[in-house]
Amino acid sequence: MSKHLVVAEYAGGSLHGSTLSTITAAQKVGGDVIGLVVGQGVDSIATEMGKYVPNVVIVDDAKLANRLAQPWAQAIAAVAQNKGATHIWHGATTAGKDIMPRVAARLEAGMASDISAVVSENTFKRPMWAGNVIGTVEVTTDTKVVTVRPTEFDRATAGSETNIEKVETAIDDSRMSFVSFDEVKSDRPALTDADVVISGGRGLKGPEGFTNVIEPLADKLGAAIGASRAVCDAGWVPNDWQVGQTGKVVAPNLYFAVGLSGAIQHVAGMKGSKCIVAINKDEEAPIFQVADYGIVADLFDVVPELIEKL
Repeated sequence: MSKHLVVAEYAGGSLHGSTLSTITAAQKVGGDVIGLVVGQGVDSIATEMGKYVPNVVIVDDAKLANRLAQPWAQAIAAVAQNKGATHIWHGATTAGKDIMPRVAARLEAGMASDISAVVSENTFKRPMWAGNVIGTVEVTTDTKVVTVRPTEFDRATAGSETNIEKVETAIDDSRMSFVSFDEVKSDRPALTDADVVISGGRGLKGPEGFTNVIEPLADKLGAAIGASRAVCDAGWVPNDWQVGQTGKVVAPNLYFAVGLSGAIQHVAGMKGSKCIVAINKDEEAPIFQVADYGIVADLFDVVPELIEKL
């Protein structure tokens, strides 16, 4: 029988939504599912994790207080060996992409990254070439490391009774050291969790376009704000707002693409959205090929009118 170790990702004292989607993916294989919470002073996270899985393991150590890839990978690999895990799972987030390849290396395990579907206990589907090709990946090692695209799986529902266990594992001194964490603080919903996302591109002509056009619309709809890579690279908005192949993958119920041309790298990060609305004055813009609704007009005319109607 398969035994799954699902690594919890958390921030601000609460579990990340990607972890719940990862639990769902693990459950599709069948077998025992164990939650793993790594860090320092993480009892509340373990309690929250326990709402979704029947067993939770905590590794609590001062060396794990900050999410550094080397010590975290060591802790995860040690618990996986101790529990005889056949699969180790994490969301395909920034943290997952940083930590899990190191876990696979420590365990000499095969890895399937950024999966979008589970075929069997050792076979998975994953998008390639910016989502234009769906590859089928088979992992033949006894232990398998898997990262999950959260937008492709429903979130697990609460309801299980849980057993919480604390384990100790020796953590070596790391050559990595924590310097600082520059968090982008916002009252808006997180990009990956938002029901509505409004993204802007170079058509906004500068950071003031986001301030004067995008933000008022986002306020009306209670939306998160995203952006293209070009806009983030230009320093108009924080890099944390980037949506796309090298940014965040989102799949809200409603996605506005405002002044965005729709380059393939951007589309790879949002084409899973339930409804896509594009506003662009160039009728040949590629974004219209994936949009459910398109308005060919000047965004500086359309968006204020839309805000007024709302």
